[in-house]
Amino acid sequence: MPILAVSPALSMLTAFARFSPAQPLHSFLRAAGYKLRPPRPVPHTPTVTQSQSEVLARGEATLSQRATVLCERRFGAIPTIVLGGFVPDSTEQVFLLRSYLLRRGSVYYLNYPRGGFSPALICAQLDDLVTELNTVHGQRPVVLGVSFGAGLVLDWLRRARAAHRAPDIGGVVLVSPVACAADIVVPGEAKASTLIGRALKPYLDSHTTVGPEVIDRSRAIFAKIFEAGAQNRDAIRSLLTAGELRQLRDRVLAAVQGLAPSGACERVDALRAMPPLSPWSAAGQRPLSDVPALVLYAEKESAVLAAGSPTRAAFDSAMHAIFPRGELKVVTAAIGGSAVQHASLIFHYFQFLPHFAAFYRGVKLRKLTVAA
Repeated sequence: MPILAVSPALSMLTAFARFSPAQPLHSFLRAAGYKLRPPRPVPHTPTVTQSQSEVLARGEATLSQRATVLCERRFGAIPTIVLGGFVPDSTEQVFLLRSYLLRRGSVYYLNYPRGGFSPALICAQLDDLVTELNTVHGQRPVVLGVSFGAGLVLDWLRRARAAHRAPDIGGVVLVSPVACAADIVVPGEAKASTLIGRALKPYLDSHTTVGPEVIDRSRAIFAKIFEAGAQNRDAIRSLLTAGELRQLRDRVLAAVQGLAPSGACERVDALRAMPPLSPWSAAGQRPLSDVPALVLYAEKESAVLAAGSPTRAAFDSAMHAIFPRGELKVVTAAIGGSAVQHASLIFHYFQFLPHFAAFYRGVKLRKLTVAA
């Protein structure tokens, strides 16, 4: 797959090489701060494992389908749990946003396994991690889901609701949520209307065999989307240093290339199994949570979301029925800037940041009793 290994790297680095060596002040200060205390997510060893142990004992999942949990510890009172999209990993999904999140508290990243996927096990890991933060650290985390990861957060809340439980969290942030297959591919359409839809439709068609050529094509599409953002030279110059760009490129491409066919198929299977978030759901299934919630859509979602996305329609028509304390906002670019794309937390960092800052300021802190 030479196009994946070479093309994005060359185009990004060639573009970056044309810039003036002088970086904007905020990039310089952030880079200097990272040198003093570089971000280093380390494996998190859970102290609470009851929910995931039960899922494994019932045979609903295997250890190979368990997500890797990484953590960057800080002293702040509001930890954040991050669930990324299909690719890249959660650590790269918030590559720049992490500096803001770490000022609020520790950040926990759920990176999905390359060779498999189990939504039941992911949700159980979330249950255990939230319980651990509550009982061991006395903290109520904010759960942040991006794209497919936002769909997983909604699925987690739906499962908790069905079990008559309310996870003790500080809030929920959903960025460009993809929560069912119809958000990407319109049922019955002969040809997908979106770029991501064309990558995933073969996985969703029952008559299509997912062979090596399908895997290669979907990898190329995901790499192309990242490359398209990276070719915005003005955005790169204002956001990333040369070293950060290389690090980000290497990790994103590694995630794209390293996703095994079984892992890709099981991620799509999980999406296909998620029921649409309908505003006409039975009253007993709503609200999903009464914690503060922020749902962010980009002004230009058309490369990913189908025009009739059920999830977006549900939030547009019944936001407060789903999240009584929720807000729905559309993230737009500055005048003259490039349009904000689906889940573009890296290349449109400055457009997303004010919404995150306002939300975290409004998250109420409540000291929990820490288990002895």
